[in-house]
Amino acid sequence: MDSQKIGLLLYDLRKEQNLTQKQLSEKLHISDKTVSKWERGAGCPDIAMLKRLSEIFGVDVEKILQGDLNENHKDGGNMKRIKFYVCPNCGNTLTATGGDELSCCGRKLNPLLAKVPEEEHTLTVETVEDDYYVTFTHEMTKQHYITFVAYVDIDRMLLMKLYPEQSSAVRFPKMHGSKLYYHCSQHGLWVRNLQ
Repeated sequence: MDSQKIGLLLYDLRKEQNLTQKQLSEKLHISDKTVSKWERGAGCPDIAMLKRLSEIFGVDVEKILQGDLNENHKDGGNMKRIKFYVCPNCGNTLTATGGDELSCCGRKLNPLLAKVPEEEHTLTVETVEDDYYVTFTHEMTKQHYITFVAYVDIDRMLLMKLYPEQSSAVRFPKMHGSKLYYHCSQHGLWVRNLQ
Protein backbone atom coordinates (compact mmCIF):
# COMPACT_ATOMS: atom_id res chain seq x y z
CA MET A 1 0.00 0.00 0.00
CA ASP A 2 1.21 3.44 -0.95
CA SER A 3 0.09 5.78 1.84
CA GLN A 4 0.92 8.86 -0.29
CA LYS A 5 -1.37 7.72 -3.14
CA ILE A 6 -4.13 6.73 -0.71
CA GLY A 7 -3.82 10.09 1.04
CA LEU A 8 -4.10 12.03 -2.23
CA LEU A 9 -7.12 9.99 -3.29
CA LEU A 10 -8.86 10.54 0.07
CA TYR A 11 -8.14 14.28 -0.18
CA ASP A 12 -9.62 14.43 -3.72
CA LEU A 13 -12.67 12.38 -2.73
CA ARG A 14 -13.30 14.56 0.32
CA LYS A 15 -13.09 17.70 -1.82
CA GLU A 16 -15.50 16.18 -4.39
CA GLN A 17 -18.03 15.71 -1.56
CA ASN A 18 -17.44 19.30 -0.34
CA LEU A 19 -16.54 18.00 3.11
CA THR A 20 -14.08 19.52 5.52
CA GLN A 21 -11.71 17.26 7.43
CA LYS A 22 -13.83 17.94 10.52
CA GLN A 23 -17.07 16.92 8.76
CA LEU A 24 -15.50 13.71 7.45
CA SER A 25 -14.07 12.91 10.87
CA GLU A 26 -17.53 13.34 12.43
CA LYS A 27 -19.04 10.90 9.92
CA LEU A 28 -16.32 8.39 10.82
CA HIS A 29 -16.37 9.10 14.59
CA ILE A 30 -12.66 9.86 14.65
CA SER A 31 -10.58 13.01 15.12
CA ASP A 32 -9.91 15.45 12.30
CA LYS A 33 -6.19 15.00 13.04
CA THR A 34 -6.51 11.39 11.91
CA VAL A 35 -8.06 12.48 8.59
CA SER A 36 -5.25 15.02 8.17
CA LYS A 37 -2.67 12.30 8.87
CA TRP A 38 -4.17 10.07 6.15
CA GLU A 39 -4.29 12.89 3.59
CA ARG A 40 -0.63 13.79 4.24
CA GLY A 41 0.36 10.17 3.64
CA ALA A 42 1.61 9.77 7.20
CA GLY A 43 -0.66 6.78 7.73
CA CYS A 44 -3.49 4.77 6.21
CA PRO A 45 -7.05 4.19 7.38
CA ASP A 46 -7.58 1.22 9.65
CA ILE A 47 -9.25 -1.72 7.92
CA ALA A 48 -12.37 -1.09 10.01
CA MET A 49 -12.70 2.38 8.40
CA LEU A 50 -12.50 1.22 4.78
CA LYS A 51 -16.13 0.09 4.43
CA ARG A 52 -17.44 3.38 5.82
CA LEU A 53 -15.09 5.41 3.60
CA SER A 54 -16.32 3.38 0.64
CA GLU A 55 -19.93 4.20 1.52
CA ILE A 56 -19.29 7.91 2.08
CA PHE A 57 -17.35 8.40 -1.16
CA GLY A 58 -19.13 5.81 -3.35
CA VAL A 59 -15.83 4.13 -4.22
CA ASP A 60 -14.84 0.46 -3.97
CA VAL A 61 -12.62 -0.46 -1.03
CA GLU A 62 -10.15 -1.97 -3.51
CA LYS A 63 -9.82 1.40 -5.29
CA ILE A 64 -9.16 3.17 -1.98
CA LEU A 65 -6.39 0.68 -1.19
CA GLN A 66 -4.90 1.17 -4.68
CA GLY A 67 -5.06 4.95 -4.27
CA ASP A 68 -6.30 5.31 -7.84
CA LEU A 69 -9.70 5.36 -9.54
CA ASN A 70 -8.46 4.60 -13.10
CA GLU A 71 -11.03 6.87 -14.69
CA ASN A 72 -12.24 6.14 -18.23
CA HIS A 73 -11.52 8.44 -21.13
CA LYS A 74 -14.46 10.59 -22.19
CA ASP A 75 -14.67 8.84 -25.56
CA GLY A 76 -14.60 5.39 -23.95
CA GLY A 77 -18.38 5.04 -24.02
CA ASN A 78 -18.57 3.98 -27.66
CA MET A 79 -21.27 1.36 -28.33
CA LYS A 80 -18.84 -0.45 -30.64
CA ARG A 81 -16.94 -1.40 -27.48
CA ILE A 82 -19.94 -2.73 -25.57
CA LYS A 83 -19.20 -5.55 -23.15
CA PHE A 84 -21.67 -7.92 -21.55
CA TYR A 85 -21.36 -9.51 -18.12
CA VAL A 86 -23.52 -12.21 -16.54
CA CYS A 87 -23.29 -13.03 -12.85
CA PRO A 88 -22.70 -16.78 -12.41
CA ASN A 89 -24.50 -16.66 -9.08
CA CYS A 90 -27.76 -14.75 -9.69
CA GLY A 91 -27.79 -14.44 -13.51
CA ASN A 92 -27.88 -10.62 -13.42
CA THR A 93 -26.97 -9.09 -16.81
CA LEU A 94 -24.71 -6.02 -16.87
CA THR A 95 -23.24 -3.98 -19.72
CA ALA A 96 -20.49 -1.39 -20.06
CA THR A 97 -18.95 0.57 -22.92
CA GLY A 98 -15.73 1.84 -21.33
CA GLY A 99 -12.84 0.39 -19.38
CA ASP A 100 -14.44 -1.04 -16.30
CA GLU A 101 -14.47 -3.37 -13.35
CA LEU A 102 -17.88 -4.76 -12.50
CA SER A 103 -18.95 -7.07 -9.71
CA CYS A 104 -22.13 -8.79 -8.61
CA CYS A 105 -22.87 -10.98 -5.59
CA GLY A 106 -19.43 -10.04 -4.24
CA ARG A 107 -17.63 -11.51 -7.26
CA LYS A 108 -15.60 -9.63 -9.87
CA LEU A 109 -17.07 -10.26 -13.32
CA ASN A 110 -15.13 -10.71 -16.54
CA PRO A 111 -16.58 -9.54 -19.86
CA LEU A 112 -18.04 -12.30 -22.00
CA LEU A 113 -16.28 -13.03 -25.30
CA ALA A 114 -18.73 -12.99 -28.21
CA LYS A 115 -18.44 -15.93 -30.61
CA VAL A 116 -19.77 -16.47 -34.12
CA PRO A 117 -22.90 -18.68 -33.92
CA GLU A 118 -22.65 -22.39 -34.46
CA GLU A 119 -25.52 -24.62 -35.60
CA GLU A 120 -27.09 -25.08 -32.16
CA HIS A 121 -27.04 -21.32 -31.52
CA THR A 122 -28.23 -19.89 -34.82
CA LEU A 123 -31.22 -17.61 -35.03
CA THR A 124 -33.55 -16.43 -37.76
CA VAL A 125 -34.14 -12.74 -38.42
CA GLU A 126 -37.14 -11.69 -40.49
CA THR A 127 -38.38 -8.22 -41.33
CA VAL A 128 -41.97 -7.69 -40.19
CA GLU A 129 -43.26 -4.20 -40.96
CA ASP A 130 -40.46 -1.91 -39.64
CA ASP A 131 -39.23 -4.45 -37.08
CA TYR A 132 -36.85 -7.34 -36.90
CA TYR A 133 -38.58 -10.50 -35.69
CA VAL A 134 -35.94 -12.78 -34.18
CA THR A 135 -36.59 -16.47 -33.52
CA PHE A 136 -34.30 -19.30 -32.48
CA THR A 137 -34.72 -23.05 -32.10
CA HIS A 138 -32.69 -23.19 -28.89
CA GLU A 139 -34.30 -25.03 -26.01
CA MET A 140 -35.74 -22.88 -23.22
CA THR A 141 -35.54 -25.19 -20.20
CA LYS A 142 -34.50 -24.18 -16.69
CA GLN A 143 -31.10 -25.80 -17.21
CA HIS A 144 -30.39 -24.52 -20.75
CA TYR A 145 -31.88 -21.39 -22.30
CA ILE A 146 -31.18 -18.04 -23.98
CA THR A 147 -30.94 -15.52 -21.11
CA PHE A 148 -31.04 -12.32 -23.19
CA VAL A 149 -30.99 -10.91 -26.69
CA ALA A 150 -29.48 -7.42 -27.18
CA TYR A 151 -29.83 -5.31 -30.31
CA VAL A 152 -26.90 -2.86 -30.46
CA ASP A 153 -26.61 0.12 -32.80
CA ILE A 154 -24.12 2.99 -32.97
CA ASP A 155 -25.80 5.02 -30.23
CA ARG A 156 -28.25 2.70 -28.46
CA MET A 157 -28.95 -0.78 -27.19
CA LEU A 158 -32.22 -2.61 -26.65
CA LEU A 159 -31.95 -5.64 -24.37
CA MET A 160 -34.67 -8.24 -23.93
CA LYS A 161 -34.27 -10.46 -20.88
CA LEU A 162 -35.56 -13.99 -21.44
CA TYR A 163 -36.54 -16.66 -18.95
CA PRO A 164 -36.81 -20.46 -18.99
CA GLU A 165 -39.96 -21.85 -20.61
CA GLN A 166 -40.60 -18.50 -22.32
CA SER A 167 -41.25 -18.12 -26.05
CA SER A 168 -38.08 -18.22 -28.14
CA ALA A 169 -38.84 -15.04 -30.12
CA VAL A 170 -38.23 -11.31 -29.70
CA ARG A 171 -39.06 -8.25 -31.79
CA PHE A 172 -36.95 -5.10 -32.18
CA PRO A 173 -37.56 -1.87 -34.10
CA LYS A 174 -35.26 -1.82 -37.12
CA MET A 175 -32.00 0.14 -36.82
CA HIS A 176 -29.23 0.25 -39.41
CA GLY A 177 -25.75 -1.21 -39.16
CA SER A 178 -26.53 -3.17 -36.01
CA LYS A 179 -25.51 -6.35 -34.21
CA LEU A 180 -27.48 -8.92 -32.26
CA TYR A 181 -25.88 -10.36 -29.15
CA TYR A 182 -27.46 -13.29 -27.35
CA HIS A 183 -26.41 -15.34 -24.36
CA CYS A 184 -26.86 -19.06 -23.72
CA SER A 185 -26.93 -20.08 -20.06
CA GLN A 186 -24.46 -22.90 -20.75
CA HIS A 187 -22.41 -21.84 -23.78
CA GLY A 188 -21.85 -18.10 -23.43
CA LEU A 189 -22.25 -15.09 -25.69
CA TRP A 190 -22.92 -15.14 -29.43
CA VAL A 191 -22.98 -12.26 -31.95
CA ARG A 192 -24.53 -11.79 -35.38
CA ASN A 193 -24.16 -8.79 -37.67
CA LEU A 194 -27.32 -7.43 -39.27
CA GLN A 195 -26.93 -5.90 -42.76
